[in-house]
Amino acid sequence: MDSAFNPRFPLRAPHLQTLLSSVGPRRRDVAHRAAEVLAASRELLLDCGDGVRLLAHWSSGGEETRDVVVLLHGWEGSAQSQYVLSAASHLYSEGYDVVRLNLRDHGPTHHLNRDLFHSCRIDEVVGAVAAIAESVPHRRLLFLGYSLGGNFGLRVALRAPARGIRLDAVVAVCPVLDPKHTMARLERGAWIYRRYFAYKWARSLRRKQEAWPGVFDFRAILRDSSLTSMTRNLVAAHTAYPNAEDYLDGYALVGSVMQPLQIPALVIAAADDPIIPVEDLARLARPSRLRVDLQSCGGHCGFLVTLSGPSWADRRIASWFRQIAERHHA
Repeated sequence: MDSAFNPRFPLRAPHLQTLLSSVGPRRRDVAHRAAEVLAASRELLLDCGDGVRLLAHWSSGGEETRDVVVLLHGWEGSAQSQYVLSAASHLYSEGYDVVRLNLRDHGPTHHLNRDLFHSCRIDEVVGAVAAIAESVPHRRLLFLGYSLGGNFGLRVALRAPARGIRLDAVVAVCPVLDPKHTMARLERGAWIYRRYFAYKWARSLRRKQEAWPGVFDFRAILRDSSLTSMTRNLVAAHTAYPNAEDYLDGYALVGSVMQPLQIPALVIAAADDPIIPVEDLARLARPSRLRVDLQSCGGHCGFLVTLSGPSWADRRIASWFRQIAERHHA
């Protein structure tokens, strides 16, 4: 499926696409479609190395020939996020096993690891993928990430060969490319996204504080409603980075970062994304293994054709994974 995303009015509106991907009237439809994949799900605590544990939900069709797709949500999302469940249900129905992974301190996991989540903790996500790969050594392993999860996915792809991980392909939907630009867009753009992320981040910090009494005190930080200021204070207090600028550069993908890519990767992006500046795509290295699918509209992780059924992105991802498998078998 290589046709362009072309929804009818009013679904062409970027803010509507963005909001409906996570909240609103699609929730009941997604819950209905995800019933089968959720019924087949079992919890896994993955040993990611260095004592780190991450929670995953593995839905298996019971056949050892099924390819396995690891799904990773965006910042302050979880394995239960609406866009994750929509993709998981579609891929499961297409014959894939799916593993919905939670980042540290996302979903119900604040108690699992003492140290606080930050976006440069790539080693533990690589460790999670390695643990999954070891459990299915004879099956194809794929990765699908959204927003910050897409950023993690592309970084996993860069590191997998050196770790001996047989990762066959990666899809990143609206990935964070330059975190400094994304932060600036959130601060200066539509207020609803800034308020949404500030609320969810503050809620997560309170849960971390409750899970580790006497270890964390975020009261001063929680009085700040600026994402930039919160980031600056948390980087200073809870990371080894000298400043927020170095921290944000630590997980940027622009410049030559993607040049060493050896694993097939697809970036799906929208020119009207209200969170990820489309201009950052021009600053992304284009190795032969990287394909960029830029659509004129779709918002941030939206790509909804209707309010029910799989999204255009769900179908596009499944189609591309099939193409990769066909090339492998050719």
